[in-house]
Parts: sequence; structure tokens; C-alpha cells
Amino acid sequence: MLYIVVPKGFFPVQDTGVIQGVSQAPQDVSFAAMVRGQQALARVILQDPAVESLSSFVGIDGTNITVNSGRILINLKPLDVRKVDISTVIRRLAPKLAAVSGITLYLQPVQDLTVEDRVSRTQYQYSLEDPNANELNLWTNKLVDKLKMLPALRDVATDQQNEGWEEHIVIDRLTASRLGITPNLIDQTLYDAFGQRQVSTIFTQLNQYHVVLEITPELQRNPHALDDIYIRSTAGGEVPLSAFTHFEPGSAPLAVNHEGQFPAVTISFDLASGYSLGDAVSAIDQAREEIGMPASIEASFQGTAAAFRASLRNEPLLILAALVTVYIVLGILYESYIHPITIISTLPSAGVGAILALMICGQDLNVIALIGIILLIGIVKKNAIMMIDFALEAQRGEGKPPREAIYQACLLRFRPIMMTTMAALLGALPLALGTGVGSELRRPLGIAIVGGLLVSQVLTLYTTPVIFLTFDRLATQVSKWKTKDVVPETVPVQAS
Repeated sequence: MLYIVVPKGFFPVQDTGVIQGVSQAPQDVSFAAMVRGQQALARVILQDPAVESLSSFVGIDGTNITVNSGRILINLKPLDVRKVDISTVIRRLAPKLAAVSGITLYLQPVQDLTVEDRVSRTQYQYSLEDPNANELNLWTNKLVDKLKMLPALRDVATDQQNEGWEEHIVIDRLTASRLGITPNLIDQTLYDAFGQRQVSTIFTQLNQYHVVLEITPELQRNPHALDDIYIRSTAGGEVPLSAFTHFEPGSAPLAVNHEGQFPAVTISFDLASGYSLGDAVSAIDQAREEIGMPASIEASFQGTAAAFRASLRNEPLLILAALVTVYIVLGILYESYIHPITIISTLPSAGVGAILALMICGQDLNVIALIGIILLIGIVKKNAIMMIDFALEAQRGEGKPPREAIYQACLLRFRPIMMTTMAALLGALPLALGTGVGSELRRPLGIAIVGGLLVSQVLTLYTTPVIFLTFDRLATQVSKWKTKDVVPETVPVQAS
């Protein structure tokens, strides 16, 4: 038996001319090293002939919550100048950016229509949530290693930041007390040295300048600088920090993300060439089962991937509701249970035509294409309505037999059927063939409508009369059976 798998997606990728990049460096990177890595990425990007300009951001702000992450916003030249789409530009930049050592840049196109509620490294997100942070970190690493081996995914990344460096300062409280040094005094001195404390403001006629207290940047790059920190005791003398403390290096998370009340890690990924979002979702679910992830870890898709899974559950109900509504309206119109089925029988050919057109053009069955299929329900059934309405009028008004009535309907309604179909088809061609900014979002709609109308127009002109006659015979046969089962009432006759 032959099965045809239709690739499923959510929204098509638009070419808006803007690419968003999220850079990530090792968790122990310094700010200066991060700046150098970001500048190296920018130089590589600006060498591409399709790039017009870019903006680069480094440092902690409302979006970048750690020092080792940054953002790059890339503006491309107009499409008629660069001659290649945005996905081609991203694939062309990827190997060049991978050659920059010490930093990784994840690129994704900026979309006009999106359901994302967070900034991630790549386009789709999959989150893990667990009350136990250690268990969460362990299984996140296992899952990420598994996902990187899947052919349907690329650029698998995570926001897990649990390998930062820290230096524990262990205080000898007896010695510190004997020297007249309190823990609060130690804390304030360390903040003066490394916390960039603002101590004053210098005002001029035009500007104002903040005065920041800190040790020289050269001493901030090495933890051994703590040996050169002196604490002013209450007695007035200066005591080196190393005289009453010792230092223990360790590791600590740079950031701990939460969803609700529990620690969470978000895994982001992109689709490999030739794979749909439906393929990626199935592959991730299977990978999670293969590694045997414990039930205490709650996994769920986020953003676009979560909306895609929700749309898969609602698609059959949406189509069924549309068909039931059409059946009820037609049943009321024709006062029949049979003839609405004849009209609805034209719809499968339109659906098959739409899906075949999407597959031929290399498009996914996404939300936009589904809108086109829903529109076809209203457009295609008018072919059968025109023929059935005329045939029923000929049967009921002129007393013609079903075969002659439907034959005459086909002859007289052929021209208006062709005119209305061609009007709808030609109206959808600009959507299917159009170019320009954002045309990728409209193209599946036009392809679905054009493909559905072409196939349904060829088939329904021949299948509708056959189905009409078949159901008419069936209705006649059922009527005979009902009449046959009725026992005539006996009337007594009186003798005269």
C-alpha cells in the first residue's frame, strides 16, 4: 500500500530583508573578549554582497541577561538587488561565521507574522522543566546531544548557563575580628573594586559625567588581583585581603531560568533543508522517548512549535465544522437529505488538488494553505449547486426524468460554471506567482486555491451528474421499500 506523507508547517518563512542574530560565547568569556568576537562576526557579515548594514549589541540589558551573549540585526539589500532570498543568504553566511573562533552566531529571519513571546537563538523552542535543577541539567545535556544527531534539525542550542566561574572568599573570622574588620566592610571594599560604584557626578554647561570607582581593567581579568586588595580596618591601618581570607575557585550558573515556579531550560532549533516542522516535532518526541527521560521532567514546545501542535489538533474539527455547516444550509435550501451530499462530494477533489499543488511547488501544508482549503469549500461547491439547482427545478417544475434534467443542467450551466471558476482562479494567480517583500506568506494561499480549482473543475463536471443520478436512484429505492412495508388498512364492507 502506498502512503503519501504531506509535510506540515505553521507559517511560511518570509523574506522581510532583516535577519536577527544571537551570538553566544563560552561562559567564562570577559566583556572585552566578547566585544572582539562580536566585531569579528560583524566583519564577516559585512563582506557578504547581500548585506546593506548591521547593528551590534553586547552587554547585559533587558534581552541579554548574561555577558556571553549578544545580538546582531542585519539589514539586507532589496530583493531585486541581491537576487537571492533570505534563506540562501543565511546558508551562505553560516560556514563563514562558523570559522570565527571563540563565538557562535545563530541566525534567523525576522517575520512580520509570528507568535513568539521570547528572543531565542533559533526559530523554534522546546522547554524542559524540573523542580530538581541538577537532574534538569543532566538530562538537558543528554537530550541536546541526541538532538544534534538528528538530520531534521540544525543549529541546536540551549540557554543553559551553568558553567560560569566563581571565586569563593573564605573569611577567617577570628583573625578578621582581631584586626577590627567586619564582613560588611569586606563586602563594601570588594564592591568598590569590582562593582563599578558611582561615587560622583561632574556637571558642565552642556553635559554631565558620572564618576565610577573601580580598579584598573587590567587587574579585573585575573582572580589573583584579590591578593592586591587592601581593607582599611577600624583601627585605621590597611590589611591585605589575603591576610585573613583564602580563595576557593568553583563553578556557578550565570543565570537560572524559570517557567512558573520551577527551573527550566529552553532548547532552540532550526529546520534542516528538506524537512518540515511536523518532521522535526515527531523526531524530537521520538528522541525524548529513546533516551528514557524521567517523568519528573515536563517537556513542552513553546512559541511557534506549540502553536503548530495546537493547530494539528484543531484542523480536523475546523474542516468538519465547515462541512456540517454547509450540509445544514444546503439541506434547508433543497429540503433534502441526499442532494447536499451530492454537492459536498465535489469537495474532496478540491482538497486533493490543493495538496498536490502544494507538494509540486515544494510548500508545506501550513495555516495559510489551510485557509485556502477552507475557501475552496465555498468556491468549489458552486459548480454542483448550479447543476443540482437547475436539475431539481426541471424535475419538480417540468416533470422531467432525472437523467434528462441533469443533462440539460450540464449544458446550460457549463458557461457560468467556467466563468466563475476562471474568475476565482485568475484572481488567485497573483497570490501564487507574486514576488516582493512578504510574498512567501501569501503564496501557499494562492497555490492551494489554484490547484484545488483546476482539479475540481476537471473532475466535478463529470462526477457530479453521476453522483446525482446514483443518489436519485438510491432515494427512489428507499422510497419504494418504505411504501412496500406499509400494510394497507382493511375497510369492512356491509352487505346490502
